[in-house]
Amino acid sequence: MASADLAQGEGSSATGRLPNEEGESQAGIVAVDEDVDSAFEDGDNFSYSSLRDDYWGPSDEQQYEALNAGHLLYLVLDGNQPNPLFRSPIAEPQYILDVGTGPGTWAIDVADQFPSAMVYGVDLSPPPTIWVPPNCFLQVDDVLQDWTWREKFDLIHMRLMLGAFTDTEWAEVYRKCFDNMKPGGYIERVELDVRVMSDDDSLDPDSLLAGWGQNFLDCAQRAGRPLDTQLTMKAKVEAAGFVDVQEHLYKCPIGPWPKDKLLKDAGRINLVHWSSGLEGWAMFLLTRWGAPEPWTADEARVYVAKVREELKKPRLHIWHYT
Repeated sequence: MASADLAQGEGSSATGRLPNEEGESQAGIVAVDEDVDSAFEDGDNFSYSSLRDDYWGPSDEQQYEALNAGHLLYLVLDGNQPNPLFRSPIAEPQYILDVGTGPGTWAIDVADQFPSAMVYGVDLSPPPTIWVPPNCFLQVDDVLQDWTWREKFDLIHMRLMLGAFTDTEWAEVYRKCFDNMKPGGYIERVELDVRVMSDDDSLDPDSLLAGWGQNFLDCAQRAGRPLDTQLTMKAKVEAAGFVDVQEHLYKCPIGPWPKDKLLKDAGRINLVHWSSGLEGWAMFLLTRWGAPEPWTADEARVYVAKVREELKKPRLHIWHYT
């Protein structure tokens, strides 16, 4: 049930690189760029990768908790699929890339499921993972730079990367995916819409939660890094040359209010996802791109606390698209 754009690739040209030289990642070891250091935003405990200082997402323990909750959420939503980890019809993949791997949870699970495959996870910040399967390699790199993997991929996966790039950068990332994919390979994208909605008027239109999504869409637009990725990714994937693109759009509950057991479980997990992620999602955008002028960290923190309290109201029957 998770949103997933699947697009079959036709033809690839560039040569990639696999880590097999001295000093590169070995089985079970996390490859980390020696130049990577963490910077703390506004004196708070939100660390951001120094590979790029323009990405809004923090790389701290709380954000990794949110990402792990998001991973569990999509496993539950896609629990009725042949493979809850991805929808692409690939029986025996050899090379898989997870762009924006975060803590590496998805890459590790896929590596466990396909022990004969080489699974690479890449992100701007070093993951907190201590151990990985021998066929999994977590690397610190910027996918906007030249790709250096030697082999082409059967599957390239990206999830919850909204706001990661400008429109121009997204086009470049998709082009790199296309050029580094085996003929007949797949790209799979999973995103969410940041706007919170309700079908039964239980969400007060004047509440902070009702305005949350538009607030951040506006901040991201001013930053030049749109958060409407879920709405635009299908067209951008097609523009890169992929064919047979399929889009699956679902309503994902926040909170355990649905009667359906699967959706109730998903809503319970999604509430954790949102509650643990709110402050990290908000801090960068509000303190740099808030209106009518950038907010202070304290103002952002108070705002997040109020939104989090609204999320907990049991009478709310709220959801978002994913």
